[in-house]
Amino acid sequence: MSRPDEASSSRVLTVPNLLSFLRIALIPVFVALIVDPDTTFWGLALFAVVAATDWVDGLLARRLGQVTELGKVLDPTADRIAMAAGLVALAVRGVFPWWAATLILVRDAAVLAVGAGLLVGRRVRLDVRPLGKVATFTLMTAVVWISWGNLGYPLEDAALALGWVSFTAGIVEYYVAAWLYVGDLRRALAEAA
Repeated sequence: MSRPDEASSSRVLTVPNLLSFLRIALIPVFVALIVDPDTTFWGLALFAVVAATDWVDGLLARRLGQVTELGKVLDPTADRIAMAAGLVALAVRGVFPWWAATLILVRDAAVLAVGAGLLVGRRVRLDVRPLGKVATFTLMTAVVWISWGNLGYPLEDAALALGWVSFTAGIVEYYVAAWLYVGDLRRALAEAA
C-alpha cells in the first residue's frame, strides 16, 4: 500500500517486490492443492498465508524504505490474481458459492478493465486506498472461513457465521472503495488532460 506523498524508487529487486513475486508464484500451487479433494486443506491454508502476506509486503516497503513504482503496481496485482484464482478454485471445488465469487470477480474485472484501459494509455496511476486494502483482506479472510465451514472442518458453524459476517462487511467496503476509485480516476484524468 502506498501513500501519494511517499517517495518511491525505480528499483526492481527489493524484499517487498520479491515477496509479491513469491505470492504470485504460489498461486498455481494453492490452486492445484485446493481442487484436489485430498489436499484441499493444505491449499486453503496456503491461500490463507498468501492472503495474509498482502499486509507484509507493504509494511516492509515502508519500514525498509523500499517503496518502488513496480511495487505500487505489483502488490495490488498480486492481490487481484490471488483472490481471483482462489475464488475460482474454491468455487470449482464446491466449497464457496459461485454467486458470492461473482460479486467479487465482477467488481475486480470492472475496476481492471476501466482503470487499465484509461490509465495505461494516458500513463496515469491511481494509488491504492486504505479502504480497498481493508476490503481485500476482509474478503480474503471471509472466503477462507466460509470455505473452511463448508468443508466441515472443526468449528464449522462458527467459521461460517464469522465468514458470512465478514463477507457482508467486506463486499460493502469493496464496492464503496470502487466508487471512491471512480472519483480518483476522474481527478487523475482531469489532471492528465
